[in-house]
Amino acid sequence: MFLKYYNKSQPQEIVGSFEEQKSLYKKLKWQVFISATLGYSLYYVCRLSLSVIKKPLVDANILNESELGLMGSALFFSYAAGKLFNGFLADKSNIARFMSTGLFLSALINLILGFTSSFVVFTVLWGISGWFQSMGAAPGVISLSRWFSNKERGTYYGIWSASHSIGKAITYIGVAFIVSVSGWQWGFWGAGLIGLAGALIIGVFLHDSPESKGLPPVADLKNDHAEKSSQGKSIGALQKEVLKNPNIWILAVASCLMYVSRYGIESWGIYYLEAQKSYSTIEASSIVSVSAISGIVGTVVSGIVSDRFFNGSRNFPALIAGILNVLSISIFLFYPDGNPWVDTFAMALFGFAIGILITLVGGLMAVDIASKKASGAALGLIGIASYIGAGVQDIISGYLIKSNHTVLYGIDQYDFSTIKIFCIGAAFLSVVLTLFVWNAKHHD
Repeated sequence: MFLKYYNKSQPQEIVGSFEEQKSLYKKLKWQVFISATLGYSLYYVCRLSLSVIKKPLVDANILNESELGLMGSALFFSYAAGKLFNGFLADKSNIARFMSTGLFLSALINLILGFTSSFVVFTVLWGISGWFQSMGAAPGVISLSRWFSNKERGTYYGIWSASHSIGKAITYIGVAFIVSVSGWQWGFWGAGLIGLAGALIIGVFLHDSPESKGLPPVADLKNDHAEKSSQGKSIGALQKEVLKNPNIWILAVASCLMYVSRYGIESWGIYYLEAQKSYSTIEASSIVSVSAISGIVGTVVSGIVSDRFFNGSRNFPALIAGILNVLSISIFLFYPDGNPWVDTFAMALFGFAIGILITLVGGLMAVDIASKKASGAALGLIGIASYIGAGVQDIISGYLIKSNHTVLYGIDQYDFSTIKIFCIGAAFLSVVLTLFVWNAKHHD
């Protein structure tokens, strides 16, 4: 009975005229799109809460940098495994129930973490939270596949991907402000309360499929049939094709390296600005939060531009964004201290570039190559590789920062030179690998 609750909804009898069906479809698809976008952004709030409280935790002698790296990696590794497992599972699930459950449980863990100061408890619960976090992305993408036609996919995927940046903005501005006023515990409590609200929104407004609401499939409603080679094949067979596709594996490694650079900044950028450039928590969070705003522009632009100006090809926009990512990180890490406007510009450029890369390299290019019926599997494979990279990054970054952190005459001294090369090198290699799928064919 419990597992049946999460089964994909059965089709309902189609009723009403075609015009009535189109009217209902238009109303419901916007409810789906808005709730999927806002809901996934609040997943990010629950995931990034740790990023704004790292320095306060170190300053309060609750955790050190190496422990923070291990704690962060626990989420990323369980998230990586969950992305693959839950990606395959979500293809066959009721996406509204699946997605709302993940956010509810992730929010609950955030609330609990505000009541502890134990490294073991922090790490175990944060790791468990990673599994629940992995229940968000695949249902969000599948909702687009079920409710939007092939011709709309890139545009709406790009806009949906802005949820990453919306979540970052809420965290780096709203949650950081709460922490600066009320203490590190409210980093978890604030995120948890926001997550509970998001779970409710998803549960009410994210509808499973057009068929579950008595509507024809979206391909019939939009007269957009394209998956001829998928006809007659089971979802399992199409998912196996994803695992055998070398182009998707190349994209997975490219995304893995891109995520190393991404979370090198998102997980440790605030800490770097506080430790290296002497900003306060709210100042550092404000600078990094600019990347969230520009990231929204990047994600929205990526799908629209690639659909309208490159005939659905994602390669050239991904190449330009990869180069901009390397450039922005280099400015952020190597430009001399004491230049807040340059730091802000670097974060604006980083957010724009990483927004495009998350959309294209981190998902849409693989979704294009795979069958739409196996979107969750394609996203799951990209996801497990991406977050293995993020997890390894957190361990290495935490270790390198702690190893190069000394106290001289009561003053903290940091050497970030090694970690700078690590972060930029990963970004560069990601660009190179993405070039290898330049001629990959899209699924019909």
